[in-house]
Amino acid sequence: MRLAVVSDTHSHPHEKTAERLAELAPTAILHGGDIGDLEVLEELAQIAPVFAVRGNIDVRAHDLPDVLTIDVGALRILLTHIAVYGPRLRPEVARLAKAERASLVVCGHSHVPFIGTDRGLTVFNPGSIGPRRFQLPIVLGRIDVTPAGVKLAHVDAETGRTWLPPA
Repeated sequence: MRLAVVSDTHSHPHEKTAERLAELAPTAILHGGDIGDLEVLEELAQIAPVFAVRGNIDVRAHDLPDVLTIDVGALRILLTHIAVYGPRLRPEVARLAKAERASLVVCGHSHVPFIGTDRGLTVFNPGSIGPRRFQLPIVLGRIDVTPAGVKLAHVDAETGRTWLPPA
């Protein structure tokens, strides 16, 4: 099973977002908040079912939760917008993830693509697929769930290739 993960679209997803998502052919799309215009979710839903949380700019998204727990096979994901300070999980998010028995926390907010572990939990920020912020890349995330395990990766919005941080 494959999930695509986007965040921080700020009403203007990258022009190749639909193309990249179609290439991934995800079972579902997770949106980590700061959606902006909710029409973005409607466009994503034309590709695959969408699970989204409200970000700090989503003041009109009253119907969206702040936190969502999603089960994908044996994987339990906690999806929320703001989850980290740098590479560290915020204590309240770690407590909530453990209370929900989640092993993966997916977040947005910083626009910084990140895969790491903290407090016994895997943390995945897909980066931003919206307007460029500073010199950060425009990327989205991919979660592959197989019987052999879970694989997390970032995908460059321009090229569709796997994105890795500069060495």
